[in-house]
Amino acid sequence: EREFGLPRMLLTGHEELSAYLLREGLDAGFDLAFSNELRIDHSITCPLITLRPRRRRRPASDAVRPCTLLAGALRSPRDDMEQGGTPGMTTIRVALAEDNVLLREGISRLVAANDDFELVGVASDLPGLLSVVAEHDPDVVITDIRMPPTGTSEGIQAAAWLRKHRPQTGVVVLSQYTAPGYAIALLEEGSAGRAYLLKEQVASVDELARAVRAVAAGGSVIDPRVVDELVRARSRRRMSPLSSLTARESQILAEMAQGKSNAAIAAALTVTERAVEKHTNSIFAKLGLSEEKDVNRRVKAVLLFLSEPAEG
Repeated sequence: EREFGLPRMLLTGHEELSAYLLREGLDAGFDLAFSNELRIDHSITCPLITLRPRRRRRPASDAVRPCTLLAGALRSPRDDMEQGGTPGMTTIRVALAEDNVLLREGISRLVAANDDFELVGVASDLPGLLSVVAEHDPDVVITDIRMPPTGTSEGIQAAAWLRKHRPQTGVVVLSQYTAPGYAIALLEEGSAGRAYLLKEQVASVDELARAVRAVAAGGSVIDPRVVDELVRARSRRRMSPLSSLTARESQILAEMAQGKSNAAIAAALTVTERAVEKHTNSIFAKLGLSEEKDVNRRVKAVLLFLSEPAEG
């Protein structure tokens, strides 16, 4: 970017060369930003990485905060950690898990740019991360949300394992997904010491460092775009006519969606056929289908049920 005036540099192909170029760019005073994966063709995708000239840091009071702090310190930080990386500050030991070599190199450099951080180990998959944790006992784990061996939700699995076996360890999950289901899964056992950041928002040393220090102190950080999705999903559920159904009515509607008759539903739920009929009429009333013919309202009720988006 500095030499050729290009707005961004796409690094792909030879990973070792790309990693070297990243190191040189960061050493030369550039900030690293991640974007969503760019599709090269139908079978190849790669992360889009931007190297931008590093801006002068603003005072903390004026800094733009790209993340939402959901909670302050919920437990005492190790050895009374202070904010900001001042001399004499206790070091935060960090482990990193990322299967993409470019992102792993870039995030490693972001971590190393903070005097109060020590990168104690890196891994490229879930088993490797658990080995690093067992060997080095880090204060904070930074992990990709999807890694080998399955490429599904290894970052969430690691956070759940750490919550159970090493509850003092903070976790920063880096993701490209705003879907609220991932964030909910991360926080379902508690928000203390957990952060969920979008990779495209981790644009500088300050942003990632703020999240690391927050979870090390027992706080929570959630990217505001994910919070927006959570709020929208909750609003959609509140506006849904299905939200007015009781638990039993929801069960009966789910059975109805499988094409079962009232008699079959009664047998499946161990209730009387009369009870099923009563609940069914209540369902139709709540969904505004009371004036329809019986066959039509059963079909429309099932269609409403099937069109309801799953949570997350």
